[in-house]
This record gives sequence, C-alpha cells and structure tokens, in this order.
Amino acid sequence: MDKHKKQGRYQRIYIQLEELLCKTNDPIARMSSIIAILHNKMDYFFWTGFYFLKDDKLIVGQYQGPVACQELKKDEGVCWAGINSQKAIIVDNVEKFEGHIACDSRSKSEIVIPLKDRDGNINGVLDVDSNEYNQFDEIDEIELTRILDLIYTL
Repeated sequence: MDKHKKQGRYQRIYIQLEELLCKTNDPIARMSSIIAILHNKMDYFFWTGFYFLKDDKLIVGQYQGPVACQELKKDEGVCWAGINSQKAIIVDNVEKFEGHIACDSRSKSEIVIPLKDRDGNINGVLDVDSNEYNQFDEIDEIELTRILDLIYTL
C-alpha cells in the first residue's frame, strides 16, 4: 500500500476508534475493538494481536487471524525484542530475523509495538504479521503507537 493511502486509512481508523472507545473505560474491551478494527481494515494484516507479560512470560491475548502461539519463549523472537529494547521493531523478512518464532509459516514480515499501562510501564506488545514481505514502515509504527495510546487516554 502506498504511503499516502496508508496514512489516510490510519487517520480514518483513528477517528473511528476515538468514537467507539469512548463508550467504555475497560482496557480489555478497548483492546479487543482495536484488534478487530485494525485486522479488518488493514488488508495487509495477516495476524493482529496482543501478547502480555505475565510472570516473566509473554502470553497471547486478544487477537484475530490464524491460531497463535500461546506462550513465547523468553528473550526470543520479535515480540521479546520489542520488550527488551523498549521500542518498536519492524522486520521486513522474518526468515532473516535471528530467533524468529514461527507461529505460522505464512507470516513474512512483522511489526511489534510495546504496550504500556496507565503508568507508562511496558506490559506487553501489539504484534502484527503480514503474509507478504516488506509491509511495515514508519507510518505503521507512528500510527499504531498513537492508536495504542487510546487504550488508556480517552
């Protein structure tokens, strides 16, 4: 998707989420709606979901797409790279990412955005996979981070 079209789509999604998410203060409900809308509005999103830190493990949360890995081995894969570096990770080709965890072999590229709680502590990640190479860029990083801020700020 070209950058202009992608930016416009994210802007429309953001407005839709602002209107929808203000109806509840529950972060779980907000996360579920975010996942559903992103997965169904962004045509290159193959798997869209959250992994949460629980007892020093990453455990799958709300998601849409093929069946997910239930637990991600500590300090391996793109999700843990996002947790450990405390920043977004964009991978153009997951097959070239050392330690990549292949929950579904059809995934080809990936973006991970750290998820922060109300106090700014990282408590998980938003993980999005595409079944095509080179699908994610700085627009995805900026806009997905902005969308995640809606979980606790509305």
